[in-house]
Amino acid sequence: FNTHGLQSSRLINKLQHLICCLTPGTPAAARNMSSFKSVPQVTQIRKSKQILVVKVMMDDGSAKTLMVDERQNVREVMENMFEKTHCDCNVNWSLCETNHELQLERFFEDHENMVEPLLAWTRDTENQVLFKEMPEKYEVFKNPQNFYLWKKDRKTLRDMKDKDKEILIKENFCGTSTIVPDLEGVLHLKEDGKKSWKQRLFQLRASGIYYVPKGKTKSSRDLVCFVQFDNVNVYYGQDCKSKYKAPTDFCFVLKHPQIQKESQYIKYVCCDDETTMKLWVTGIRIAKVNLTN
Repeated sequence: FNTHGLQSSRLINKLQHLICCLTPGTPAAARNMSSFKSVPQVTQIRKSKQILVVKVMMDDGSAKTLMVDERQNVREVMENMFEKTHCDCNVNWSLCETNHELQLERFFEDHENMVEPLLAWTRDTENQVLFKEMPEKYEVFKNPQNFYLWKKDRKTLRDMKDKDKEILIKENFCGTSTIVPDLEGVLHLKEDGKKSWKQRLFQLRASGIYYVPKGKTKSSRDLVCFVQFDNVNVYYGQDCKSKYKAPTDFCFVLKHPQIQKESQYIKYVCCDDETTMKLWVTGIRIAKVNLTN
């Protein structure tokens, strides 16, 4: 891949090694930290003993069929996709889940079991599994300063040297546990069962997202838990501005994987811009990795 400030093969090799080390269940994980129609249609996924037949859609509209063992993680399935597609195998390639009815999309994490989320799909689902490039999947390892030093000015972030990026990665990912970015900001929250939105001051913690109630301070004792991460996945919302009258189209969504249709238990959060949305989605993903280690 090409990315500003990380052209050297030495850094690229380090990045790929670190990604492997972040996937729980690998030998490297033991030494270090750990490296998309709710049950699917028979034409999409068919269960036979311990094997699923999974139809994976490509960007050009074509499809590949994979035999997926229920014990396989996403990284192992991606290796099979690399063999089938003969693509360049760069770190941007992702397997993604789309929910047509809710208009949501997320990329599967490499350490996830591939089969479990698919078994939550309904028989009449239009969900799909996609194989496509999503550079934001590992952007935090290419430009960690954008996530851990996000309060600094853009020029400082843009001009950070490679050696300083490496230090940031080591400080936040190579200890006994992964450090979750210290995020805080005003976001728009969709009110339950309504197409109205209210502003809240949110804070990201390792266990979940918290907000400051109106008239209260930002001290820990006044914070209210908005959602905990142990039983939810984070998704990108699509067309939320037209569907839910969101202030912008830059929305992320938090829901339990078993929820496949409209529900009061789905949390919709709207950001002012794409950068803020990706900042929060990545922070949540990092926090969730901590929960699996």
